[in-house]
Amino acid sequence: MLSGSDTGIGHALAKYLDSLGFVVFAGVLDKDGPGAEELRRSCSHRLCVLQLDVTSTTQVQEAFLTVSEKLQNAGLWGVVNNAGILGFPADGELLPMSTYRHCMEVNFFGAVQVSKTFLPLLRKSQGRLVNMSSMAGGIPLPRYAAYGASKAALSMFSGVMRQELSKWGIKVMAIHPSGFRTGIEGTAEQWDQQEKELLENLPADTRQAYGEEYLLGLRNYLLHLPSLCAPDLSPVLGSVLHALLARSPQGLYTPGRGAYIPLCIFCCFPLWFYDFF
Repeated sequence: MLSGSDTGIGHALAKYLDSLGFVVFAGVLDKDGPGAEELRRSCSHRLCVLQLDVTSTTQVQEAFLTVSEKLQNAGLWGVVNNAGILGFPADGELLPMSTYRHCMEVNFFGAVQVSKTFLPLLRKSQGRLVNMSSMAGGIPLPRYAAYGASKAALSMFSGVMRQELSKWGIKVMAIHPSGFRTGIEGTAEQWDQQEKELLENLPADTRQAYGEEYLLGLRNYLLHLPSLCAPDLSPVLGSVLHALLARSPQGLYTPGRGAYIPLCIFCCFPLWFYDFF
């Protein structure tokens, strides 16, 4: 069972696992949207599309009941918490509180709710819980205060659950991809709305301190973000597959070119060196 299958990594992962013969429960934010329709059209009859807004307790519970009914007495082998949002990348001081709350609601609380709801099925099968965090969840990255904090919370949750659930044979893994082109960046209309909210809520002295040129440059950074990301998602898909199937999976995966290098510098060198880097 995986969440966030409308687009990006979740969409590609649903297709990939289906092509390998898995029975896939693909949770989507909109069961009538283009992503869900594409999954129904291109995947086998084994794949089941689920309406799943991870911030909705009702939808999470309904998804659990649907999966339980289809599995009958069998356990569920894996849950992949993939649903996530990026928000508008900007300095932490500039971001409105709504961005912090929204990132935490989807990226952290949503994953926790799905995990807690489906754990009884994982316990039956001694299965796998895979949480899609981010490189920004393991190391501090400028302009990702809200997103990074929510992913860091998810990574810590993964580590604690890995320790606590081991007595039932459940293995818990966190994935920390580097930059991949997933569609999480959103649409131009969403950027306009978030940029408007950000600028309208800035105190005058803060706006003056950063300057108009810098504030307008944030949009340019967002527009160029996809060009900095790798289009090939296969390293992430391979990491999730290993996490699901390996006899001894890693607790942490860092797919993507050079994803482990900033993490090593952060862990092994003085903080002033990492900040300079």
